[in-house]
Amino acid sequence: MPTIAIVGAGPGMGLAIARTFGGRGFDVALIARTKDKLESLVAQLQAEGVTAAAFPADVLDRPSLSAALDAAADRFGGIEVLEYSPAPHSPVPGLTMAVPTEVTVDNLQPQIEYTVYGALAAAHAVLPAMRQAGAGTLLFTTGGGSVHPVPMLGNVNAAAAALRNWVLNLHNELAGSGVHAAHVAINTWIGEGGPEGIPAATPEQIAPLYWDLYERRDQPELVFNG
Repeated sequence: MPTIAIVGAGPGMGLAIARTFGGRGFDVALIARTKDKLESLVAQLQAEGVTAAAFPADVLDRPSLSAALDAAADRFGGIEVLEYSPAPHSPVPGLTMAVPTEVTVDNLQPQIEYTVYGALAAAHAVLPAMRQAGAGTLLFTTGGGSVHPVPMLGNVNAAAAALRNWVLNLHNELAGSGVHAAHVAINTWIGEGGPEGIPAATPEQIAPLYWDLYERRDQPELVFNG
């Protein structure tokens, strides 16, 4: 069975993506900080007939993230798809929001550590095996501010845009290798309870787009506007 590793797995997009791929024959490796949350997601997936396992790790602890991905590859015999989409739904020490005029090294660096350096660690953990096999897909998700910046997220958007730039360039470098890299920008509120007037979509509406990217294996970016 092919395997998808979802970094930043949670009960929203992570679970929806897991169901999308798991329902099409993939095994699922779930990676996030909280062991109890992961085990709950694994139980849900297994009840639906999806083979899944939990690998706790923190994207801010790059050695632990690399070790979790290595363990997932050992458990399932390799990783065909990596999806990197951590989102701090609960407070993460050091992560704050700042408008552009208030962005400083101190409040931008943690965002870069979380968004960019975590993604690099994840990619480096799985890319060598993908290149050797001549097949694999690397998907990296950010908010829509990576493409269309929002003032209240000045530092968040800057880090996300840096990741987007790197992914698009990685796509260029990997052309012809059999390994596909793509960036997904979600430019809507995910789920219910969003601000009035802001477009919203459910995780179940968005997740099938990841399968489309995987199947096409040539598109470097997808911007979801609802």
